[in-house]
Amino acid sequence: MKFFSYESPFSQTLLKLAYSCYLNLLWFVFSIPVFTIGASTAALYSVTLKIVREREGDLTRQFYGAFRENFRQATVLWLILLGAGLFLAGDGYILYHLFRTSQGAAAVLWTLVSALVIAASIAYVIVLIYVFPLTASVVNSDWAMLKNSFFIGTHYLFCTILTMGIHFAMFYIVVSLFTPMIIFGEGLCALLSSYLLSGVIRACSFDPSGRDGTEADNDGETE
Repeated sequence: MKFFSYESPFSQTLLKLAYSCYLNLLWFVFSIPVFTIGASTAALYSVTLKIVREREGDLTRQFYGAFRENFRQATVLWLILLGAGLFLAGDGYILYHLFRTSQGAAAVLWTLVSALVIAASIAYVIVLIYVFPLTASVVNSDWAMLKNSFFIGTHYLFCTILTMGIHFAMFYIVVSLFTPMIIFGEGLCALLSSYLLSGVIRACSFDPSGRDGTEADNDGETE
């Protein structure tokens, strides 16, 4: 196989990098109204999971189709998570200042409360990582999506940590090392994460048709 042939690993890597750059642009444009970030992220993962499974086609058409299909549920989930995130951030800010100005028993109390907030924040991040890939892959109620995201994330903890690491590494590179990497941004993070999450979602999904042993996009259901 020639190094620069279409089927070579080098060419396929460049192609996927180009995909991630284009998908990052689509994700950013569709996320501009802010309340659509959930639907845009679900659409992004819908396409990147197809790329990982070598089922990609017209990226724009697939992204827009997934955006429309998942808009209602992904938007509801995003607004719930946005509210929860703002609540946790507010709690953290208040507790930080209370802890700095407290002494003795009060300081111990605020330390215990802070530990609870930190634990809740970790659970929040786990749900945030899994809920939109699940929304893009299976059909279920809003509450089940949130619940399953947490249980899957804690069950496959190593995968969860790696996915967190991918996003943190991208953030660190863009902010501290090489800002132009933002052109890949969430598109590359989602693509790399999809290589980790594809098998997890397949293992946790159920295809009622039982045709090929894998989950069908938005046809399966997890409990």
